[in-house]
Amino acid sequence: MNKKIFLNESEMPQYWYNVAADMPNKPLPPLHPGTRQPVGPEDLAPLFPMELIKQEVTAEKHIEIPDGVREKYRLYRPAPLVRATALEKALDTPARIYYKYEGGSPSGSHKTNTAFAQAFYNREEGVKKIVTETGAGQWGTALSFACQQFGLACDVYMVRVSYDQKPYRKVIMRTFGADVYASPSNRTKAGRDILAASPDSSGSLGIAISEAVEMAAGDPDTKYALGSVLNHVLLHQTIIGQEALKQMEYAGDFPDVVIAPLGGGSNFAGIAFPFLRHKLEGTKNVRCVAVEPASCPKLTRGQFRYDFGDTAGYTPLLPMYTLGHQFMPTSIHAGGLRYHGASVLCSQLLKDGLIEAVAMQQLECFEAGVLFAKTEGILPAPEAAHAIAQVVREANAAREAGEQRTILFNLCGHGHFDLQAYSDYFDGKLTDHSLDEGIIQENIAAIDMLQPA
Repeated sequence: MNKKIFLNESEMPQYWYNVAADMPNKPLPPLHPGTRQPVGPEDLAPLFPMELIKQEVTAEKHIEIPDGVREKYRLYRPAPLVRATALEKALDTPARIYYKYEGGSPSGSHKTNTAFAQAFYNREEGVKKIVTETGAGQWGTALSFACQQFGLACDVYMVRVSYDQKPYRKVIMRTFGADVYASPSNRTKAGRDILAASPDSSGSLGIAISEAVEMAAGDPDTKYALGSVLNHVLLHQTIIGQEALKQMEYAGDFPDVVIAPLGGGSNFAGIAFPFLRHKLEGTKNVRCVAVEPASCPKLTRGQFRYDFGDTAGYTPLLPMYTLGHQFMPTSIHAGGLRYHGASVLCSQLLKDGLIEAVAMQQLECFEAGVLFAKTEGILPAPEAAHAIAQVVREANAAREAGEQRTILFNLCGHGHFDLQAYSDYFDGKLTDHSLDEGIIQENIAAIDMLQPA
């Protein structure tokens, strides 16, 4: 077979797939932070355009991709599916390993798939500016470019540890026309409160979300955009898995296991949900494995609770696996995975035993990332290296069992802007992190009062 499987432009999916339509147990509703009642469209209107609000709550299985979004997708889609034959050989495994490569987008990651969609819908409703947060910088980069393409201004609150660790991400966002601020900042009440309590705060996605939401809520010409977690964001990413379904068909194969990293959930959902549909419909028994960092283990050590999506408590309460919205993860290089909670959809699927989750220490992930670079010639982002580490485990298990196994994972982005992380790895500056259970329980106990009666 060919190592790379491409689709023609005409084969690009015309619809996004909504997994909620097929879930046996529908997610619980988000709750208003003040009234603790289910939120309605009017509650979300200050932050999001109405078309995205509709997508957030829809029960429709397929949502048509607008022509204006498909036109922008053609800059880099359809994306290739690649058989990782060199990696297979290095691991001496009978497993067949495939990866969907999302690093060819303008941002170098999968994040552009939803950035174009969100910028399009905001432009259509007359919005002038979008404000957002970013962890590692991939989402901020994607939205900066999307806003430039659709004639919108863009402000990005970047988690301070990544702001300092990844200076070239700031440069590319500014090149695309965005204004970038280290979070926590002095520009918002949420940021000032954090700095007053902890002047040396390294920041978190929860804090950056609070700042972005505060700025959007205070300006009628500005809306907020999120790069993960929310239903409509996960919806937009399913173009990845839908392309991969067609490409696997061309390869004459189907995965036994689908793997992706999970920070908020969009990466995992993008590759896994279209394959999971077959399991939900009873036609294929595919395993879907979400990989998170051991230093921020909401899926494997958190609890399923209602919690805020941000640190300051501005967002609706979401039913999700969480470590508590005040949880401050350690400053690992996989910044996109340093989020205290998981998406509502992924959380419900995990609760129902329909997907799996594993937690990885960062040294194992970087070791796998280096192996992948040496064999397949692509330096993966630290987030993507988490998926590769699980792929190595699955491939080794197939070898030890002497069985065929087809593995598919999402190579969600390249690591060209993460060279400091690899430099620190080679210089022995990275360590594994043991998260104390008492810290987790303390943060989860702090959200007891948020639970509905």
